[in-house]
Amino acid sequence: MTLGQVKEATCSPTPCAEKFLQYINDTCDKFQINTAVRQLCFLAQVGHESGGLFFTEELASGEAYEGRADLGNTIAGDGVKYKGRGLIQITGRANYKAVGDALGSDFIDNPTLLGGKNIKSCSPDQLRFSAMSAGWFWNTRKLNDLADKIDLKSPVEEGANLQSFISMTKKINGGTNGLPDRINRYKIGSKYF
Repeated sequence: MTLGQVKEATCSPTPCAEKFLQYINDTCDKFQINTAVRQLCFLAQVGHESGGLFFTEELASGEAYEGRADLGNTIAGDGVKYKGRGLIQITGRANYKAVGDALGSDFIDNPTLLGGKNIKSCSPDQLRFSAMSAGWFWNTRKLNDLADKIDLKSPVEEGANLQSFISMTKKINGGTNGLPDRINRYKIGSKYF
């Protein structure tokens, strides 16, 4: 993808898009996010989740995840330690373990490798893993399959396109939080694909 495509579809400032460009392209190559519609959907979704490629760690403390066995947070302090990180917020000990196994890194002992506050405070490794973890999440939730159901020539906010985009959003955040913003990023980015 080009810098313009990444910048526009994520609605990010140029410096953020520039820092993430190579890592996003590497992620898309690794996880077969390799068609215009897949890339556009991926960028619109991660653009929303990261505030335009700016945040790589959720703003909340993570205390709300304390004791959440469904996330694998079974040890005191897990909620804060394994709060949401990455361009798509990977959350919980179990997910940190799974993504670490998939990417060949230890995120259990080094959870901040997935992201640190925001782009200004991230090392190159944090930026890379922030993007790669989003690709891993995308792949494990089979979001390419949902993206493939979207017709680029038809409006995303109507009919079957909208239903597929809503299903994708629900798999990312459990609901339709930020749906209008996600659709807007898609629509802005669609001019560049």
